[in-house]
Amino acid sequence: MKRWIAFAIVVVVACLLPLALDPRGYWIRVLTFTLLFAAMAQAWNIIGGLANQTSLGHAAFFGIGAYTSTILLLKFGLSPWIGMVAGGVFGGVAAFIIAIPTMRLQGHYFALATLAFGEVMRVIANVWVSLTGGPGGTSIPFSPPSFANYSFKLLLPHTYIAIAALVITTLIFEWIQRGAMGYRLRAIKENPSAAEVIGIDTTRVKLQAAVISGALMAMLGTLYVQVAVFFDPDTVFSAAGISIRVALVAILGGIGTAIGPILGAFFIIPLEELMNEWFSSSAAGLSQLIFGLILIVVILWRPHGFVTVFRSLRAKFTGGTAR
Repeated sequence: MKRWIAFAIVVVVACLLPLALDPRGYWIRVLTFTLLFAAMAQAWNIIGGLANQTSLGHAAFFGIGAYTSTILLLKFGLSPWIGMVAGGVFGGVAAFIIAIPTMRLQGHYFALATLAFGEVMRVIANVWVSLTGGPGGTSIPFSPPSFANYSFKLLLPHTYIAIAALVITTLIFEWIQRGAMGYRLRAIKENPSAAEVIGIDTTRVKLQAAVISGALMAMLGTLYVQVAVFFDPDTVFSAAGISIRVALVAILGGIGTAIGPILGAFFIIPLEELMNEWFSSSAAGLSQLIFGLILIVVILWRPHGFVTVFRSLRAKFTGGTAR
């Protein structure tokens, strides 16, 4: 019960926060992208945190969702809401296809295989100019403002949609974590061989987690490009900009926990924006250097994520032990 009360408080605060920001300002945009990255990291957390499979190729599913909804809008006039569902289906299918040959891999072998898949998708999107627009990029066309068209004059509706996406993704994560699949995934994470001995089909369970994770990531790709308005293959299929950043958000916040990706996103995304605002004009690369140094310090301070700070505080006030 305490967990759900805390979750409800976080949701209420998140809903009130946009009202304190300028609806036409810069920071409402930063908040929207922060919420989206938190949701994306939560989707990654299903496979990376629960299944212990460190994927560096989630940009592939993200880009599939982004291009599916946009192509359906441009060529067939279908609402991005429909495109989001279609993108989720294609993302889930893509996750299933890539997971079949890679789910038996472990550690850096799995990470490299998924990274390669993301890069292949980026190259395909760059050379298939007739479908994706290629390196020249693609713009979301203007539509009369309406919820059905997923078109708004201000960013505020996008922010609340991002909040809803984060809530839904977190609830799905919690449902998996506390259900039968979650117990099987934790058994696999602790000892795959022992899990198979007690009758768990490890490949099948990880495959299910991968499909759910990929589908959610693809659907979030639609939400992202509706805010960004313009994108190209090197943006939505970017390993550094999407795959690695999403994994970093989850890991820095607390991998395998529901609150971890949220904490990580609200630290990393605003911090990166602040570093760019303060130091980007000082010297080339200075903002990224300082940002990287801060991340190193934080990782050395809390190698298991920000979530351990709250565990330590809880243990201090309840007299228990931090775990």
